[in-house]
Amino acid sequence: MQRSIFASLGQQAFFEGHVHALNVLGGVPTGRVRHDDLRAAVAQVLGLSRRRVEAERRTAFRSHYGLDAFYCQPGIRGADEKGGAEGQTGWFRRNHLVPVPEVDMLAARNAMIERWDQEDDARRIRSRPRTIGECFAAEQPWLVPPPEEPFETGRLSTPRVDRYSQNCVRMNRYSVPGRLIGWTVRVMLPASALVAYDGREEGARHERLITRDATRLELSSPATSKPPPGPAYQFRHRELQQWLAQRPDP
Repeated sequence: MQRSIFASLGQQAFFEGHVHALNVLGGVPTGRVRHDDLRAAVAQVLGLSRRRVEAERRTAFRSHYGLDAFYCQPGIRGADEKGGAEGQTGWFRRNHLVPVPEVDMLAARNAMIERWDQEDDARRIRSRPRTIGECFAAEQPWLVPPPEEPFETGRLSTPRVDRYSQNCVRMNRYSVPGRLIGWTVRVMLPASALVAYDGREEGARHERLITRDATRLELSSPATSKPPPGPAYQFRHRELQQWLAQRPDP
């Protein structure tokens, strides 16, 4: 079982977790991958059966990797279909994440989790004769190679950069280089980061904010600004304009 921690609980984290697990396992299962009715994957449950109306991007992800759709039965009939995964997740949380390790960045915590996952290969679940690593080695030949083209897990948006050199994405504001003021930029929002592009090149990268109405600033000098479209752009806050003029070129 592969685990990761993300800054959000949205659909991007659902996809990134799957991509990370498939990359670590080294292949894609040829059989069914069982899922519960989480909102990132399921738009509607059709009666007391396994039939579902999938979220649009979930269908695209499943088609990209060639996965078969298979969902747990709702209610009591499906209560024992995912108990093993939930039980092992609870064991891992109690033994490694209680109390929660204090780190500066999520990347450091995920590195710790990856090391614990590797150590788990030598562990036996209850009285089973083989370790987790030995069980996986027996099943690994059944995996097929993943597609060469990666699946884009992030959410794409095209906000307009305001006069304060910021764009608003998912109710939060992030700074971009001053040369992009007044322009519409392409922004990719994965589970734990935000990437703003200047044409085909990366213009700014931030750690994703997990609250609402928050701001993450890293202002740069507008000395290399592109001429904005339409009428000339004017700053109303003189203090901000003077502060930006004193900043060195990026």
